[in-house]
Amino acid sequence: MKKFYLLAITLLLATASFAQQEQKPIFYSVSFPNAVHHEAEIVLTIPQAPSGRILLRMSRSSAGRYATHEFGKNIYNIKAYTQGDTSLKINQIEGDLYEIPVHGNTVKISYTLFGNWTDGTYASIDPSHAHLNMPAAFLWVVGQDNRPIKFEFNDLDKYGWKVATQLKNEGANIYSAPNMQYMMDSPTELSAYKISNWQVDNNGKKETINLTIHSDDDQATIDGFAKKVERMVLEEKAVFGELPVYDYGEYTFLGDISLNDSGDGMEHRNSTCITIPIAKVGGFENRLLGVFAHEYFHSWNVKRIRPKSLEPFNFEHANMSSELWFAEGFTQYYGEMVLVRAGFNTVDDYTGTIGGLVNQILNTPGAAKSSAAQMSRYSVFADAGVSIDPNNQANMFTSYYTYGGAIALALDLRLRSEFNLTLDDYMRTVWLDRGKVMKPYTIPDLQSDLAKVTKNPKFAADFFNKYIYGIEKNNYEELLAKAGLLLRKAAPGKGWAGPLSYNRNRGRSGEARTAGEEGLPVQISIIGTPVYKAGLDVGDIILKADGKEVKDMQAFTDIVAAKNPGDKVVVNYKNRTGEHEATITLEESPYLEVVTYEKAGKELTKAQTDFRNNWLSTKVK
Repeated sequence: MKKFYLLAITLLLATASFAQQEQKPIFYSVSFPNAVHHEAEIVLTIPQAPSGRILLRMSRSSAGRYATHEFGKNIYNIKAYTQGDTSLKINQIEGDLYEIPVHGNTVKISYTLFGNWTDGTYASIDPSHAHLNMPAAFLWVVGQDNRPIKFEFNDLDKYGWKVATQLKNEGANIYSAPNMQYMMDSPTELSAYKISNWQVDNNGKKETINLTIHSDDDQATIDGFAKKVERMVLEEKAVFGELPVYDYGEYTFLGDISLNDSGDGMEHRNSTCITIPIAKVGGFENRLLGVFAHEYFHSWNVKRIRPKSLEPFNFEHANMSSELWFAEGFTQYYGEMVLVRAGFNTVDDYTGTIGGLVNQILNTPGAAKSSAAQMSRYSVFADAGVSIDPNNQANMFTSYYTYGGAIALALDLRLRSEFNLTLDDYMRTVWLDRGKVMKPYTIPDLQSDLAKVTKNPKFAADFFNKYIYGIEKNNYEELLAKAGLLLRKAAPGKGWAGPLSYNRNRGRSGEARTAGEEGLPVQISIIGTPVYKAGLDVGDIILKADGKEVKDMQAFTDIVAAKNPGDKVVVNYKNRTGEHEATITLEESPYLEVVTYEKAGKELTKAQTDFRNNWLSTKVK
């Protein structure tokens, strides 16, 4: 009986495998006859087309993004054909949804893609490159998520391009993905990029790391930068004790560096897309490393240590998650901290980063009123979501990046001081329990892992109830002092009115003000600040302060700088209801800074020195 069942199972598996092999891949042919005007021509071929009507959709969200993006607006000239090029009827039934009601066994769809925005979300096409984020570029067949997919990238020789991608190369210019989820997670850069690569030993197996950079740098510069990235990779590997096992044995950094880019970094399973608006890599290596470190850490945390709320990713709408304080915030913490461990930044450099995290969690209205989990859910509006009406984010939202980064900082210092453990220990536990085995997690799972690593369920429950679900804050002054870092007021004894502007001499919506326009427009009014208490709000235009004419932000800053907390400044301003007068009572700024004990003239004890070294020294053996 046992042999019979084994034989039956073997035959069943063989049949299933044969059926899978027989299923022909969906095929995309991508050409660039009009790259100079930012267009690609795409032909999608569906062999063995599903019976009944075919639905085709452009995505409204993108892997690694949490808000919606209307990619359907950038495709046009959409036509459908039979295999013999006979026209088929195709109906647009929603903005990004198309229907082919009647068809044969093979269906072809052709369309034009426009792309002129280089970042981690959209597509960009010009004679220098084709920068393709897959959800922004490719129609997909509804209900065919598990079918294999192939791409043919044409015109490479015409423009002198090569292909950089995590897609599997099948030879020549043909690339494949096992299914739609993998395809959508595989950004592709076609350009004359430069490449530098190396191998990392991963428990006896070699993993190849590729650094591809499309920029105006020479090969020597890219090779030099690769050495720094290699050092960073090893430092992050030391946190988890191993690299992930990358599909096809490779991980690829897709870097595009140009003043025309929009700054972005977007993580993917075996690659990351990084676009930075600077002239070139040379001279800016350390500035770039922070982005590279953050995105590479994501190859563990978020791409494999995966929130259940994002699995599987839905490309039809915004993907909401309560766990981004961990997925993005803890990554934010490590992305900066490992650069100190790797020797690229000093402790004095790092104090500025720590100060930024602490101010975000202690001195923003959003963090005072909302939990880390709640701020994570707001990502569906905040994560590069596009709208034209003003919002009140300054008074109700704190980024889950910095909120979570500050929580990670506190947890690391508390684990070290209270348990003789580290955040690295916790991250390794989460990796082994969740990420390595690809078991999506919830917030209770993260709490369970903290209880496991500390052997103290009460501590874990208290920490999560207060700082993740609740709005209590850790004692950062006490925690930082353990490492010989002083948390203090940034501007003690000086008058402060609160922020008024995002950018000097720019109007409410960011446009440059008209030359000769009088006064200083208020762009931001944060709850609790002296400006807010005085009744000034966005759109008011300050004409005078303390009897002096105010033409720009510097003039207002100079007036306040001469004052003390408690002093009053009479402000004359106007808005649509006429001219008004208000009195601003200055206060001491609540903003904090972090400095080393050495800089503050305080004695550093051996215990503090050892604590700091254990925290911020290299972990690479």
